[in-house]
Amino acid sequence: MVLCGANSYTQKFYLGRQFERLPEQIKQELRILCVLYVEDVGGILTLEYDEDGSLEFRVEAEESDYLFDEIGSVLKIKQLRQEKQELLEGLELFYRTFCAGEGGGEGKL
Repeated sequence: MVLCGANSYTQKFYLGRQFERLPEQIKQELRILCVLYVEDVGGILTLEYDEDGSLEFRVEAEESDYLFDEIGSVLKIKQLRQEKQELLEGLELFYRTFCAGEGGGEGKL
């Protein structure tokens, strides 16, 4: 399930419909995180939940994109995971509680 993403080719940000009820501050922080990533590195970044409810950074780049920085991408994701650890852990807990039905949540937003 896709939480959000940004695309350097179309210069657009996407937030999954299921997450529109997140607090505005969280949505803005996600927008900033994704947009700054693609402006810095290029390509397409999506934050997706895996089967366990963990957030994964997925990166794609067009084959013809010779400006995409593959090494910079790995380093930037490592940096974001450290700097935004609290946000990412909170989003994982939110997903497990309200979307995946763990922890006594209703399974819906």
